Amino acid sequence: MEATPRTARGRATRDRILGAASELIFQRGVAETSVDDVIERAGASKSQLYHFFDDRVALLRAVVIYNADDALGDLPEFDSWRAIRASFDVLVEQAIERSACGGCRIGSLVGQLAETDPRTQLEIAAAFERWREHLVDGLTSMQRHGKLDRHADPAVLATATLAAIQGGFLLVQATRDPDQLAIALDAAYAHLRAHRA
Repeated sequence: MEATPRTARGRATRDRILGAASELIFQRGVAETSVDDVIERAGASKSQLYHFFDDRVALLRAVVIYNADDALGDLPEFDSWRAIRASFDVLVEQAIERSACGGCRIGSLVGQLAETDPRTQLEIAAAFERWREHLVDGLTSMQRHGKLDRHADPAVLATATLAAIQGGFLLVQATRDPDQLAIALDAAYAHLRAHRA
C-alpha cells in the first residue's frame, strides 16, 4: 500500500522523487531509468522511495498521474476559433522549445507502459479522457454560442482532434521535426472549421 505524505516535508520528498522519475523517463525512456537513477536524481534514499511507492511499477503508475496533472492542469481554453488556434500554436512552441524531443508527456508513455500493468493502462486512459473532456467542453460551449454547427458531435470532433495531436507528437518524436506537429494541427483545425456554424 502506497503511503500518503502527512507532512509538508513528506509531500516535498514524494514530489521530488516523482519529478526526478518523470524527467528521467522523458529524457531516457522507462527501460533506461532505474530506481537507483531516480534516487540519485532526486537526492533521496531508497527507503524514502519505498516508503511512498510499493515498487517500481507503483512509481511508474504515479509518474503517469504526475505527468497528466502537469500537462493537463492548465490547458488553454478551447472555446473559440481563436482559442483553438492559440492552443495548437502553444503545442508547437513547446515541441520547438524541447528541440522536438520526448513527444507528448502522456502519449510517450503509452508504448512503454500501457501493456505492462492493467492499472497503469487505466491511468493513461484516464489522462487521455481528461484531455478529451476538456476539448468536448470547449466545443460544446462553442455550439451553445452558435460558433459550431448544431449538428456537429463535439465528442467525435474532440476524439479526432486528440488523435491528430497525438499523431503529430509521435511524428515529431520520430523525425525531430516540429513541422510534423504543425501540419497535423493545421489539418485538425481545418477539420474543426469545416463544422463551423
